[in-house]
Amino acid sequence: MNASWVKYLPRFISARIDGRFGFQAIISNSGWLLADKVLRMGVGFFVGVWLARYLGPEQYGLWNFAIVFAALFSVFAELGLDGIVIRELVKKPESRNVILGSAFVLKQIGGFLALTLVLLAILFTHGDEKLTLWLVGISAAGYLFQSIKVIDYYFQSKVQSKYTVVSANAAFILMSLVKIYLLIISAPLIAFAWAGLCEVVLTALFFLIAYWANHLRMREWQYDRHEMVRLLKESWPLMLAGLAVTLYMRIDVVMLQEIVGDREVGIYAAATRISEIWYFLPGIIVASVSPAIIKAHSADSGKYISKLKQLYFVMTWMAIGIALPLSFLSGAMVSLLFGNDFAEAAPVLAIHLWASVAVFLGVASSQYLLVENLQKISFYRTLIGLVVNVILNLMLIPDMGAKGAAIATVISYFVATFSIVFFKSTRAHTSFLLSAPFTRK
Repeated sequence: MNASWVKYLPRFISARIDGRFGFQAIISNSGWLLADKVLRMGVGFFVGVWLARYLGPEQYGLWNFAIVFAALFSVFAELGLDGIVIRELVKKPESRNVILGSAFVLKQIGGFLALTLVLLAILFTHGDEKLTLWLVGISAAGYLFQSIKVIDYYFQSKVQSKYTVVSANAAFILMSLVKIYLLIISAPLIAFAWAGLCEVVLTALFFLIAYWANHLRMREWQYDRHEMVRLLKESWPLMLAGLAVTLYMRIDVVMLQEIVGDREVGIYAAATRISEIWYFLPGIIVASVSPAIIKAHSADSGKYISKLKQLYFVMTWMAIGIALPLSFLSGAMVSLLFGNDFAEAAPVLAIHLWASVAVFLGVASSQYLLVENLQKISFYRTLIGLVVNVILNLMLIPDMGAKGAAIATVISYFVATFSIVFFKSTRAHTSFLLSAPFTRK
């Protein structure tokens, strides 16, 4: 039986997917995931901007530093298990309870390890700053509840993400309303940290309810030491890759705070809240075209290269189409959204927006590396970008503050994306990236 939403589609579309139940499930699942992103971005942006205006640059910077500092250790809570557990659940559905139980125990251990490392690191670096300690500690406490996320893996393996999307967004909306109330009553900064932790706890609770509502029981889970070891053996390279990506994307905030202080972090965070809101677009586009690219790779090498060039062309001009007008409007946007206290964020935004060109091309070229089974190069170019970012931040932040961090980000992102030129197996492909603005196919 067709999905209920098929009857609302135009006839020429519904006729093409009539009876294709697996394809309908994929579309429905993707729709729920997209709706999740759109809702979170819209509501999160609104509440985030209000929070920034309320707190001001310095406290907003401290809040962002606390979140980012805790996030640097998130890889130890995640353990790189996401894709592997989903794959195993798809391949061996009859072993569901052992896989979920083993992953749950691993993520519990990882959550305690992540929290311990966060607390030790913040005590060592900011032991005399009581508010910073509390903000980071509360933010990191959410790792203790990350183990319940294995329920999300189960629903993803069944192409039924609607259950976890609804659960997570119910918690998100409830706590967004709480944050709005806190803003109205002029609550202190630490109250927003507690609200963030409550969202994590509520999400875990709602996941459990969704699992129970599908006639499944957590008490049936079983952990197996051999299964745990096997999962870890497969996940540790992904864990290292995740650590590199996290450091690469967020080390600038930590370095800003350590070198020039909370205010510059607040200025930088305000700018990136606008410039990074578009970063979900390339993932959606690549996910849509990847089946055609994979099929062309197997059938027709000429068509395969042509499709990659088309993808690079679209990605480049989409990014330029975002960066160019918004860079000219950066002053007006910052003033309208954040107010005069954040006026210094305007030039930072005008610079940081151009990182989107490298980001969009980087996501697109990652699809090429995946098809060619060259995932190791994705890891290497992340490391290259990380090293360049750290060096440039050390050089530019002391004199230029947030603007220096933005320049370092843009340069390091481009270096990372185009670093495929350093590898023999991908060197020839660099010309396709360089000619992306001028070549459609």
